[in-house]
Amino acid sequence: MRIGAAPAADEPVDVAAADLFDPEYHASGDPHALWAHLREHAPLHRQVLPDGRRFWNVTRYDDVCRVLGDHREFTSERGSVLTQLGHDDVSSGKMLVSTDPPRHSELRRPMNRRVTARALADWEGRIRQAVTEFLAPARDGGIWDVAERAYRLPMTVAGALMGVPEEDWDELVRWTAMAAAPDDAEFRIGSAAATLAVAHHQTFEYFAAQVRERRKRPEAGPGPAEDLIGHLMTMSAGDAPLTDEEVIYNCYSILLGANATTPHTVSGTLLALSEHPDQLRKAAGDPGAVIPSLVEEGLRWTSPASSFLRYAVQDTELAGGRVAAGDAVAVWVGSANRDERVFADPYRFDVLRDDNRHIAFGYGPHYCLGAPLARITFRVLFDEFLRAFRSVETAGPATHLRSVFIAGLTHLPVLTEPR
Repeated sequence: MRIGAAPAADEPVDVAAADLFDPEYHASGDPHALWAHLREHAPLHRQVLPDGRRFWNVTRYDDVCRVLGDHREFTSERGSVLTQLGHDDVSSGKMLVSTDPPRHSELRRPMNRRVTARALADWEGRIRQAVTEFLAPARDGGIWDVAERAYRLPMTVAGALMGVPEEDWDELVRWTAMAAAPDDAEFRIGSAAATLAVAHHQTFEYFAAQVRERRKRPEAGPGPAEDLIGHLMTMSAGDAPLTDEEVIYNCYSILLGANATTPHTVSGTLLALSEHPDQLRKAAGDPGAVIPSLVEEGLRWTSPASSFLRYAVQDTELAGGRVAAGDAVAVWVGSANRDERVFADPYRFDVLRDDNRHIAFGYGPHYCLGAPLARITFRVLFDEFLRAFRSVETAGPATHLRSVFIAGLTHLPVLTEPR
């Protein structure tokens, strides 16, 4: 997606020809132009696919928050990703992201204790080490691919936090990338459906093996509750421990949440800083004060979790229209985070933006469990970057991810000038 400038006011938008279900449209087109048109003229827009499946597009900030925030009106238990449209979600009621309250709250509360900012404070040294490794090619002074390298960054933290052996990290990065963007040529194996099936099978079987091994030999690796896998295996949700199936589903969910989004905020924010050197200078001038707002603006600007799916529980008035019970509703986070009604000059990348109510981490009950870890990672990354480098410039074209779920980059060659 090209997000560097506001869509031209007089640029015609062919709504009938635009296909928000097409991953290629998100990779090579500019959905921001369509989203801006829909926010203004059709905030509740119905799209019908050639095979007869249909869904509503919701693009305004307040409407997106309403859909994500009210599980009584819009459920996540029939699928939470647009590519699941028309297919039942087998993880419903078992995996955090596909479970509504009250069961969602029972699952989330004990998980959340391990990933609060306070609980993660002792991990900052490990995060800084991971960031130092990530930036190593930049220190050598040559061209390096920040997007390609960013794919492994969250794994070096999440993998250690979960208790996953380091020798398995690269495979898990690959599988989660396949699951998040099965249509992208970088990750696809045969068809998109086959790619997704392989990614799911490999990842679920991997965590099933981890659980089996720990059940057989609890002394293997960290103690049973010292890492996140062990915590899931020993925690209770409601009045009962998780089943092994629930443990496996939620291991997958935690890892996908970390690996699918964090790399794209890293590379997308560095791309924005290369395109707006004045903003880089502002951040470098007072990093202690500016880095927190730089992080939030980078999250708003990139909005890596671009869309979510919900289903209407009952007939509901929404965005000036009517959604029937059972209808699928796609909410576009990237559009909500450019809503002119909420963000002043929303197409301006502004590291000093002070009223930044972005929803890059979602909204409501499903607000991202890993948000504290992601924020610490971004804060440490930009602290290290601003200390070491005075500029970043693109050294070739950016390659955008082919996905309706994740907005991001697969390649971004850059040159960085050391201080």
